[in-house]
Amino acid sequence: MRLLPGDMASGKIDFEARIGRDSLATTRHTNLAAMPADYGMNDFRHNSSVSRAAAELPTERIGLIWLVVAALGTILIWRLPYGNYVLYPFTILATWFHEMGHGLTALLTGGHFDRLLIYPDGSGLAYHSAPASDGFLWGRIRQALVAAGGPMGPPLAGAALILGSRRFATAHYSLLLMGGLLLLSAVLWVRSAFGLGVIPVLGLLVLAIALRAPRWVQAFTVQFLGVQACISTFHQLDYLFSPGGVIGGEAILSDSSQMARNLLLPYWFWGGLMALASLLLLLQSLRVAYWPHVEPSVPAIR
Repeated sequence: MRLLPGDMASGKIDFEARIGRDSLATTRHTNLAAMPADYGMNDFRHNSSVSRAAAELPTERIGLIWLVVAALGTILIWRLPYGNYVLYPFTILATWFHEMGHGLTALLTGGHFDRLLIYPDGSGLAYHSAPASDGFLWGRIRQALVAAGGPMGPPLAGAALILGSRRFATAHYSLLLMGGLLLLSAVLWVRSAFGLGVIPVLGLLVLAIALRAPRWVQAFTVQFLGVQACISTFHQLDYLFSPGGVIGGEAILSDSSQMARNLLLPYWFWGGLMALASLLLLLQSLRVAYWPHVEPSVPAIR
């Protein structure tokens, strides 16, 4: 409903109602003085509620298309011969996400997280041990879960970060939690000289953003870190689809091979399943984060 200055001055408002299939137009004049005190407030309340809901939406987030482009760009650059060094900080962060996924899954399944090693070439190892009381069946399941924790733990955490970016308060606390976990891991588990020099710096940088940066920078950082966590599975995609490799001079089975050894089915099946699950987690969390949150309002019937 649009009010014109002439209508307000004369104390009258024209209403046009179209009735029937022939769209017969009728006009009636109503005196403002005879109208109820809250007349027209339904439209105002409806528009105000939409405005308030829209105002509550996080305006600091970057556009969805740019976030997807950043994710695809990161994956593609990682596939280049020197891609690890072009995106070196994110390469180290992806390794930290991966190895922390192994270690924390070991803790959650009743095992021990002994130490975490990160090397200058971007590779890493997480050492964990199983409790002596593990039975045969649970022992095999637990080992498969810990193996899957490396590729799948980060996408789960990344999806949580992306969803947390929907509101500034949760984005802010997500950054504090992320920076604190980086520092805590350096104290409790990181035991390589390179890792001890880099991981605390990353943790302090994240905390500085949480405490000093503008809101839009915090929202961008949370979403970007969430995307990086989700796509860390694709950091070493060839390793995921291989039987094993050499890390730090030590020959090891790949995560998918360890799952195959404990749960049957070939390693490429588990590698493909984890890659697909990581991609779906990223897409679904972005869809939910950018879905409109304005609740429909039902107009009052008079």
